[in-house]
This record gives sequence, C-alpha cells and structure tokens, in this order.
Amino acid sequence: MSDATLRVGRRRIAVTHPDKVLFARAGVTKLDLARHYEAVAPAMLPHLRDRPLALEAFPRGVEAGGFFLKAVPAHFPAWIGRATVGKRGGTLTQVVARDAATLVYLAAQNVVTLHTWLSRADRPRRPDRLVLDFDPSPGATFADVRAAARDAGERLRDAGLVPFAMVTGSRGVHVVCPLRRGPDFAAVHAWARALAEAMVADDPARLTLEWRRADRGARIYVDVNRINYAQHGVAPYAVRARPAAPVAMPIRWDELSDPALRPDRWTVGTAARRLAAEGDPWRGIGRRARALPA
Repeated sequence: MSDATLRVGRRRIAVTHPDKVLFARAGVTKLDLARHYEAVAPAMLPHLRDRPLALEAFPRGVEAGGFFLKAVPAHFPAWIGRATVGKRGGTLTQVVARDAATLVYLAAQNVVTLHTWLSRADRPRRPDRLVLDFDPSPGATFADVRAAARDAGERLRDAGLVPFAMVTGSRGVHVVCPLRRGPDFAAVHAWARALAEAMVADDPARLTLEWRRADRGARIYVDVNRINYAQHGVAPYAVRARPAAPVAMPIRWDELSDPALRPDRWTVGTAARRLAAEGDPWRGIGRRARALPA
C-alpha cells in the first residue's frame, strides 16, 4: 500500500508504510494502530492533558523489541506539544498530547505505547494521581489480583479517596485515585507505601512488597514505585507491546468482581467498540480529586 493520509481535525497526518505489520500474531498494522488512537482520542486526551509522556516505539514491530523516547526528537513538527521538566544536571523536553492529531502522528512514528506522568507539567513535583499496581508473579491467579484491587479500593474509600480501576493490558490491575495537588511525591509515596504495607501484613501469603522478582514466589507485587518524580505509568487506552495488541482499559469498579475479566481482554480490534458502547468509566476523574489523607 502507498502512504496513507489521515485527516485528523484540521491536520493531515501522513502514515508512511501503513501496511507495515507491527504485531505479527495479531496482524495489526501501523495504520490499524493510528486508527485506534484516532478512535479513542476523545476519551484518552483528558487523561493525558498537560502531562509529560514517555513514548515506547517499535520501528520493526513489537517482536523485534523497541526503545523509549523521552526527549522530543528533532524531527517532530513544531505543532506537537512540549513540556520542559527538570532532571539531574539539566532539563528534558518531552511530548505533551494536546489533540487527536498528536496521537495519530505518534502512531505514524511507530510509537505503540504512551506512558504518562502522575503530575502535570506546570507543577511536575506535585502529583495529582496515586497509583497502586497489582502485578502478579507466575503462579498467582487473576482472581487474587481482582480481590487485592477490591481490598485496596475499600481501604482507599475508608481513607476518603475515590478509587478507579484499569486493567493494564499486560498482567495486572492499576488502582488509581485522583488527588488535589499539594503534597510532593515523597509524601504521596510514603502514604501509599504505608497502605501497601498494611495490605501485605494482612495477607502475606498472597501479597508482597519484595522488589526482586526472585523473592516474590507466586505472590502479587503491590507496586507503589511509580509514585516518584519523573516516573510514569501506562496511559489509559494505550496499546501494549504484547503479541495480541492488548489495550490498557479503564473499567467500572464493579467489573473487578467479574470472573470473566482478564488484564488483556480488550485489544486494538475491540477497545474502540467497547468505548463507543459503554463510554469512558474514568470520565470526569479529576472532579473526584481529594486531599491526601493525613
């Protein structure tokens, strides 16, 4: 196929080699990827607004491996949003997605997965998201992951926060709470770590805080380490670099009780249809922000 051009808003985005297969097993092409991001953009963009992004690109397809783009490449056009943030010894300028055209352009650059900061560019050291990642080790069941996420939700609600859930498209579940900005990353991390420690103390046979995979056994790792400056987590509706082209999907909280739920249940082929049929379960998440509990 010759190059394709997608009209996205007021921009025309060229997709070179649109029939290049990025997911061999699923048969997903670069054009399929671009169309996925175009379709999910209305729901996805509010969750990315003003947030620096780390981009995971796979020019030769996901089976061949890829690399992270954190600094904006020199060839990106001027209309792509940017944010400059501090790093050790200097600064770094990263992409900020302000419109659907940006998402489609990134897909045209072989960017498969978008990872987003837990803070916004105007106050990058003051997070407005708290994330608990329930990551199962081999031998742990997804039923146990669902149960752990539900338990976390109860504890977070008891503390006055409002939890939301997302299957990651990989192995686990993210439980996310919107926060009012104020405390720095160290304070939010310490609070989340204390909650995770309490969960592990109550269920040490199924949960762990062991960082080394070899020390986890068949337990679920309760990961709070994304709650740190310049760290990031997979963005809602982002495609994961796994053979079936699964998508990180926000879900209704009650879906955590569904035995049929899988972390990779939705793919590039089905995610947009699910979104069109049911809407975004995280719509208006920012309006549910609460202050970090004492």
